[in-house]
Amino acid sequence: MLRISPSILAADFACLGDYMRRADAAGTDMFHVDVMDGMFVPNISFGIPIMESVKKITHTPLDVHLMIVQPERYIREFARTGADIITVHYEACEDIDAAAALIHECGCKAGLSIKPGTDTSVLEPYLDQYDMFLIMTVEPGFGGQKYMNKCTGKLSHLRKMLDEHNLDTDIEVDGGITRDNIGTVLDAGANVIVMGSSIFKGDISENISYFKKYFKEYEKN
Repeated sequence: MLRISPSILAADFACLGDYMRRADAAGTDMFHVDVMDGMFVPNISFGIPIMESVKKITHTPLDVHLMIVQPERYIREFARTGADIITVHYEACEDIDAAAALIHECGCKAGLSIKPGTDTSVLEPYLDQYDMFLIMTVEPGFGGQKYMNKCTGKLSHLRKMLDEHNLDTDIEVDGGITRDNIGTVLDAGANVIVMGSSIFKGDISENISYFKKYFKEYEKN
């Protein structure tokens, strides 16, 4: 199933509640919440207080992406404050097996992400432990970057690995996805699409409607 996950990092934070309500009204499938600590990635975004506020204004699933050092330290807190999916980074986890177990223990779906420079083969030992794998197609840390074409092959390779293990696990893609390259990532095997500027810049409702219609037509073919 194809799903859209607008990244609230691209929203105007003076109007965050309004932006999210507009996205909800347009039928978004989830919201992507980028948590950055200024250490694992060169930026600081937001944390628990924003999560607590956001959870009050939407019942849409929250797709929380922990771009932080030793994310295991905060899994319980983000689960407590309303995360539905918690994604950790292969490059930042001390114990990837334990992270998956803890996320599931907290009642959330578990995601595992890799940066553009990390080979997808590192994910193979964990294919049956995680509910979703996130391929970053820009260097994590800042929104508005251009899609890195070299990452398309990583999506295809990951989908092939999952197919070989008879797994229908979600593949999420994040970074520079636009109307021009959406078909490329879908063809490569991604089915959960994170978009920031492509949703929150301009008419939010029209942008979501465009991609939802695109997904519907794509699934027919």
